[in-house]
Amino acid sequence: MTLFFVAIGQYLGGSGGMKLAFVFALIMNIGSYWFSDKIILKIYKAREIDPKEFPDVIETFSSLCKKAEMSEPKLFIYSSDDPNAFATGRNERNSVVALSTGLISHLELEEIEGVMAHELAHIENSDILIGSIAATFAGAISMIASILKWGLIFGAFRGNKNSGNVFGNLLIAILAPIIALIIQMAISRTREYKADSTAAQITKKPKFLADALSKIHNFHLESKNSRQSNRELEAATKHMFIISPISGGVGKLFSSHPPVEERIKKLMSMEV
Repeated sequence: MTLFFVAIGQYLGGSGGMKLAFVFALIMNIGSYWFSDKIILKIYKAREIDPKEFPDVIETFSSLCKKAEMSEPKLFIYSSDDPNAFATGRNERNSVVALSTGLISHLELEEIEGVMAHELAHIENSDILIGSIAATFAGAISMIASILKWGLIFGAFRGNKNSGNVFGNLLIAILAPIIALIIQMAISRTREYKADSTAAQITKKPKFLADALSKIHNFHLESKNSRQSNRELEAATKHMFIISPISGGVGKLFSSHPPVEERIKKLMSMEV
């Protein structure tokens, strides 16, 4: 990723641009390690759950952590009608599980338990650091692509066709989101199967997680054309959620998650 930023910097600004891009990449590497969880929580406006607000959810979460023999992460909530959840942080001691308000309102407590166990499994399996860093880098790449795209548009309106290589800039603007997608694909989809399996071992109730996945998936399908969302933000962080908030697109091959139907099938095969 550092080489990618440096290459773009050299192309756009020569040796000066290359040095600036290297400094930017260095800051991104250090910042994403130490602060990616705080950045992601901030952009989703997540807050720590008040114990008086959802006592049943907090009690269930504490019980899950004891079953998993884990130190209890902080439990956050963010405002969204989209039922979903994610985990973030650089290690188990500095980890957070975040639930959407939609998840709590649309799912039964047993199903929420399954979702929280899945996120605890990501923490236990050390998935959260690389996922958080990938989200930060994907967001930065999307930002670069957006800047280039609007620069080309406004440059065309001004009739300025000689400032730089228009074709090269256009190529970068097209390739940058694809690079971001490849980064997310590199976060192997098998980690979702592993987290599902680990969650089932923690709760001993794989059916509840399967039911939760089915409900979340159906909600996304039913509200695909009607719900309000920040597409650029979701595109950068979609691999972090239990189910990608973006459905459809370029197909299963480039999805950040395995097919929900396959996940449900594997979970139900674990049901005793």
